[in-house]
Amino acid sequence: MERTYSRRSALQLLGTGAAASLAGCASMLDGGDSVRISGGVGPLPMVEVWADMYEEAHDDVSFDISGGGTGVGVSDVRNDQVDIAMMGRDPEPDEIDQGLFAVPMLIDTVVGTVNADNPALEDLQENGLTREDMEAIFTGEVTNWGEVVETDIDEDIIVYGRSDASAAYKQWGDFLGGEDDYYTQSDLESYSDGNENGDQGVANALGRSENAIAMNNINYVYDLETGEIEGDIRPIPLDRDGTGLSEDEDFYETRDGILAAVEDGRYPMPPAREMYLASDGQFDEVAQDFVEWVLTEGQQHVRENGYVPLEEETLEEAQQDLETGP
Repeated sequence: MERTYSRRSALQLLGTGAAASLAGCASMLDGGDSVRISGGVGPLPMVEVWADMYEEAHDDVSFDISGGGTGVGVSDVRNDQVDIAMMGRDPEPDEIDQGLFAVPMLIDTVVGTVNADNPALEDLQENGLTREDMEAIFTGEVTNWGEVVETDIDEDIIVYGRSDASAAYKQWGDFLGGEDDYYTQSDLESYSDGNENGDQGVANALGRSENAIAMNNINYVYDLETGEIEGDIRPIPLDRDGTGLSEDEDFYETRDGILAAVEDGRYPMPPAREMYLASDGQFDEVAQDFVEWVLTEGQQHVRENGYVPLEEETLEEAQQDLETGP
């Protein structure tokens, strides 16, 4: 199916941090209020959708949105370059101590991924991999597909990681380390055979290498419109208890299936993760109105765009925090 525009193409363009506004920044010239946003590329497509919808209902507000990563967003908001930072991870204690004020906006999901022609794909789809299996692969302890699947295969594993400052990669390191340990992005980069810039770069590298493994946001695995698996990469089912895939763990055929699994806890956090909108101290009035809309009406549009909406209790707490401030 041909698409002249997709949020994924926007993510490709903005992943380098080049400023852009896909929500109509030209209206800034009309004398209205402009909300400047930068940061994590994970939530970027959803924030763009929200901004576009909000503009349609508020013709005196425009948005100037750019990517660049969570670290860029936090730096920008701390230095008054933007009004809102998009964060793909929890705020750090020292960031909070320095005045960063963050409220959650949605839940994003990343999965282990392989090439669609991986020689072990059939076994992986039938039995999955445990967290321990993935840890051994991503840290170089296991280097051959024949070591982790029952099929008689003798093929080297190629591991791709991220070269950009990635909150998703940090969460992946937390997941791989288990309950009592973690791997930093620097750790994982050192173990990888190659490190690529952004989700799109990883997806492209994975698509060129049949023996490769990586991790990707689910919107690089499933078609943005249909929610079906598409393209050159496939998700790796997670065997959570080491007994093979149970019926409750077999939910990867569609995006709706994995989103439902995140929502009801069958897919863990991490690697699924809450994402945040943040300011330096209290949000200013125009930005706060937008964030309040995100936490109310905006939640209705989250699932259709490949993310998981916040639970009601989390939303109520976030709304209260937004009202009272830091």
